[in-house]
Amino acid sequence: MDILQYLLDNHDQTFYLIGGISLIIELTILGFGGPLLFFGLAAFITGALSGFAVISGWEAEIFTLGISTAIIAALLWKPLKNFQNSGGGADSSSDMIGLQVPVAAEITHTQGKIRYSGIDWNARLHKEVSISSINAGDTCTIAAVEGTLMLVKPL
Repeated sequence: MDILQYLLDNHDQTFYLIGGISLIIELTILGFGGPLLFFGLAAFITGALSGFAVISGWEAEIFTLGISTAIIAALLWKPLKNFQNSGGGADSSSDMIGLQVPVAAEITHTQGKIRYSGIDWNARLHKEVSISSINAGDTCTIAAVEGTLMLVKPL
């Protein structure tokens, strides 16, 4: 009971604890998805404001927590979304990426074939390619691999 009474008497410590638990759950279980990140940061801010006696009383602290969560979410949502979608550099998921291979059958944005290591592989043009096709007999570069489908770019 002493711990509970301590947290009830020291609101700033309670908010620090709530913020810490929220961030731990966010980073370990949810995988940096967002909602608890914003809530955890807002709990730390509320704890600091309570600790410096800028706000006092549970009503004001809960209100501050809610408003802070909304403001932090509004400010950080787009930058964090852009960070998550940034890609992280060149694709190195397959040792075939970057190889120059002959085109076995005309390659378009929907279908085609390349020849590599004596096998005809299904292929299609990479989404960044602006041309409509690569003719059979030409050479192309493997830009990405999706399962057994090769996404290629012209030389």
